[in-house]
Amino acid sequence: MQLRLPRSQLTVDELTFHIQGLFASDVTLKSVVVSGEISEFKKHTSGHCYFTLLGEESRVACAIFKQYAGFVPKWPDNGDSVLVEGSVGLYPQRGVYQLYARRLVPVGAGAIERARQELQERLEKEGLFSPALKRPLPLYPRKVALVTSETGAAALDVIQVAKRRYPACGIVVIGAQVQGADAPSNIVRALSRAATIPHLDCAILVRGGGSREDLVPFDDERVVRAVRSCPVPVVSGVGHDVDTTLCDRAADLRASTPSAAAELVFPDRGEIDQQLLEMRDRMAYAARRRIAEHRSRLDGARSTAASRVRRCLSSLAAGLDVAHKRLRSSADLRFAEARQALAVRAASLEALSPLAVMGRGFVACERNGERVLSANSLSPGDRVEIRFPDGGVEAKIEKMI
Repeated sequence: MQLRLPRSQLTVDELTFHIQGLFASDVTLKSVVVSGEISEFKKHTSGHCYFTLLGEESRVACAIFKQYAGFVPKWPDNGDSVLVEGSVGLYPQRGVYQLYARRLVPVGAGAIERARQELQERLEKEGLFSPALKRPLPLYPRKVALVTSETGAAALDVIQVAKRRYPACGIVVIGAQVQGADAPSNIVRALSRAATIPHLDCAILVRGGGSREDLVPFDDERVVRAVRSCPVPVVSGVGHDVDTTLCDRAADLRASTPSAAAELVFPDRGEIDQQLLEMRDRMAYAARRRIAEHRSRLDGARSTAASRVRRCLSSLAAGLDVAHKRLRSSADLRFAEARQALAVRAASLEALSPLAVMGRGFVACERNGERVLSANSLSPGDRVEIRFPDGGVEAKIEKMI
């Protein structure tokens, strides 16, 4: 019998790389979440970790490289049930396929709590939960981002509370998966989107109630760091009063339920109206009191000014009276001096007056309005006027004597 060869002959490398290409081209295998039980967990000195994931009837080799190993807490033990998120590919050197893990999520109360406690201790040492990092919420928010499942009841609860308490605030709903293996990456992306919203005042991260295992995504290190690094204050409202997640501790404020978170963020408009009324009354009272104070001061100032004016006028009147008396006295003195000087001058003039001389028997002789001082200046026939104290006469010179 003759052996029939296949149409194409491949080398081992060609076959291996062909199969590797098939793995790489399968969209499903690029991102899978596989549940199983950890076995043969080993951490290499390079920082890479290797383990086997067991099923009921099969197993798969797994590897998690150093850049992802930092997000794995110290909890993995052989026998722990986990969810492994990663991609499936071929490891050519061994000719086997492997699950390349990017994240490990514990399954089971004991493993979950152990992982949470270890992460909590590490983040506490970093100071991620320090009260000094907490930021105050805005008193009157204008825009708030709501990160939650768009189809969940939590979103409706928050919106209803916001409409009832403070409808003036805008709400931007950013949908995110809040349960399951993909929830952490969804929440981180949603918070990153919230950070890009302009004029955002606050962010609310909520989900409805559930079991403690349902809250595992809110204990994820990526979510905790995203909450703390959000540029606006974050209010966390997940689970119930008895359930506190690491996300709650990282948030600026924690509420027990979505509705309680909304009541913390949105002020009560009824209380605001009451405060405004009280402020209006206080302002009106303060204005009336201020007006009364100013009126009283004005009345006092008016009275003081009137008193000062009266005193000033009285002082001026007294000064004017003194000045008047001084002026009168000075004028009287001046008049007396002037009268005395006038009398002296009048006496002098009287002594020099021709009338006074004429009063002693002398007369004045004039010719043509000119005084005749010498008889030699006259000739017979000249006409002259002779002046007496009580009148004058005309005369004609008859002859010279």
